[in-house]
Formats: sequence, C-alpha cells, structure tokens
Amino acid sequence: MIYNKKKIAVLGSTGSIGTQTLACAKEMGYEVTLLTASKSIDLLEKQIREFSPSFVAVADVAAAAELRLRVFDTKTIIFSGSDGILEAIDNADFDIAVNGIVGVAGMLPTLHCVVRGKTVALANKESLVVGGDIIMKAAEENGAVILTVDSEHSAVFQCLNGINPTSEDLSPRILGEKLSKIILTASGGAFWGMTSEELKTVTAASALKHPNWKMGSKITIDCATMMNKGFEIIEAMYLFGVPEEKVDVVIHRESIVHSMIETVDGAVLAQLSVPDMRLAIQYALTYPNRGRRQIEKLDFAKIGKLTFFEPDYKTFPGPIICRQAKKTGGTATSVLNASNEVAVARFLAGEISYPKITEFVCRALNEIPVIQNPSLEEILEADSKTRLAVEKYI
Repeated sequence: MIYNKKKIAVLGSTGSIGTQTLACAKEMGYEVTLLTASKSIDLLEKQIREFSPSFVAVADVAAAAELRLRVFDTKTIIFSGSDGILEAIDNADFDIAVNGIVGVAGMLPTLHCVVRGKTVALANKESLVVGGDIIMKAAEENGAVILTVDSEHSAVFQCLNGINPTSEDLSPRILGEKLSKIILTASGGAFWGMTSEELKTVTAASALKHPNWKMGSKITIDCATMMNKGFEIIEAMYLFGVPEEKVDVVIHRESIVHSMIETVDGAVLAQLSVPDMRLAIQYALTYPNRGRRQIEKLDFAKIGKLTFFEPDYKTFPGPIICRQAKKTGGTATSVLNASNEVAVARFLAGEISYPKITEFVCRALNEIPVIQNPSLEEILEADSKTRLAVEKYI
C-alpha cells in the first residue's frame, strides 16, 4: 500500500504510545523528524540511530547532556529541559505531532504545535482537561487540527466519518454536529466488581494488572479509579463540540467495542477491534485514509459474547467528580488533574492507599479557590498550588 509520506514528531517517544507510534511510522515509511522524552536515554539513543531525527529534546537536563555525548557522531541536535522541548517543536519540520507525553507536562507542547498550525494526534488527554479552552481557541485561530489517539475517541471519530465521509471540513467538531449521544465504553480496570471495603487494601501491583490493555502505569491506575473515563468525558466535549449531558459511559469488560455514537435519527454505530492502540495511532496518522492492517483480526466466533453494564459510580466516582469539575469551570479542572497526578504517583510509590486517591482529589477541589476564565499563567499557577496542597495532605 502506498501512503502519502508524512513527516512526524513523536512527543514522549519512549513511552507506550511513543514506541507504538514509531512502529507504525516504520511500517508506513514515514519520516521521523522530532523525538522528545523525559530521561530514558538508553531507548532514546536507539531511536535516534534507527530513525535519524533532526531534533531530539530531553526534559532532564543531565540526561540530555549524557545523550549528546552518546550520539555525537550523528547529525541530531539535542535540546534540554522543558523549554528545550518547546524550542525543538518550534524548530522542527513536521506535518503531524503525536503527543504521548504523560500528564499536564504535555499541555504546553500541544499548545506550541497548534500555534504553529500543525495537526496534533493527541494521546495526552490532560491537554484538553486542563487547557481545553485555550488550546481549542488557538487551534481555530491558527488553522490547526486536533485528532485523537485515545481508543474511545478514535472510535467515535471513525463512526462519525462513517456517517459523513465527504465533509469538506474534516475536523471532529464539525462532524460532531450529527450526534445525539456519545457512548464511551470503559473496561472498568483491574478492580471492577470489588466493594469499597475490598478496595481499602489493594496494592499498586494489582492495580497495574489491566484485564485487556498494556499501557503506562499512570493511565492504568486512572483506569482502575475510572478517573480516566472522567477525563475522557471532558476530552469528548472539546473534541466533538458536545455538551456534557450528551456523553454517556457504559462498562464493557471485553474492550472490543471501543465506543459508540447515537445519531440524531436514532441509529447507534460502534467501532470494534481487538484492544490494540496501533489502530487508533495509525488512523490518526493516515487520516482521512486508512492504512494496511497491523493488528490481529477480530474473530467474533472466538469472542462469543459482548457484555455491557451500568457504571458503579458509588464505588468508582471518578467520572462524577470530573463532570462536576467541568461544570464548575475555570481552574477546577487544573486542580482536578494536578491532585490526581500527585495522588496516583504516591499510590504507585506505596505511600498512600487506593481510596486516598479519590479522597485527596475531592479535598483539593473543595479547598482550593477556583479562578474563572483563567489565563494560561493562572492555569499553571493553579496546578502548582494544588500539587503543594496535596503533598501536605499526604
């Protein structure tokens, strides 16, 4: 199959999304011009030697210095620090950036890409959870397109393209006008079916045993608390231009139906495939076309049945908390994300119990003042203040 050759930037290239993106890029013969990472320089060095990017940025300054010594024999230019990542984005030549950076650290890179008018394939949902108003406005003003690499939102987008495949405007928000309802599916994570009492003693190791997906540790914990699904509700509102009440959630343990849409005439369309992120990544890279299959073929006879259940919001209140934070508006979603990031990190380190994650998020949302219509600086300041507050809770 012949692809329209694209130049791509991979932000967070050493993580789960980043490594799978590079595998897809290699399969399709795309040119990789920019890589960024936090500090995993062993893997980053291998990626530099395999893909020969023009620019690489490493958030950890010491790690960047060591990487420069390791790859002195290449033509790759190494930037360092958080500002270095933004500088690399400003200098690199690319058609599409896949943002697989974990957490709010991915927000400013997203913003820099859209200000340049670039297409962004977004796996970093925190960009829209925390800075959605600013990022979507910048995208509109600069003619940038934001696609999605989340399996759920990719499923919605694929279904939308099925009902309006010839739209002149290919952005998700325009297609979203055909929607009556978005139905996001959720696996329920590692602890679905457990009681609140049982959850008091679960460990990080058990939380990381997702039933279907192989993902990074942070997002896997967010799946276990269902906070991830709450983030996806907010993300869907921005991507598809729908109000919060038009986004539903249903538990689907098999992770075969990746999400559904109900159209204005009452039809329900679903996108199904094996749980493999390469499909969503490839669709974003090749959109509006489709590429050669890289994932396992779906065998319905082998699957046998697909099940669906109502979410248990009493035991897993993450989506409800996120809905309320979005309704509150302003910097509430910055407080939401920052408190969750700190609490999840501490849970992974074995320093707090699983129930404390939700407890600390709710406490931060109740105690930290909200600023309406915030500037970017006020959003970042709310993030910093929240992190300090949650550390004191611990």
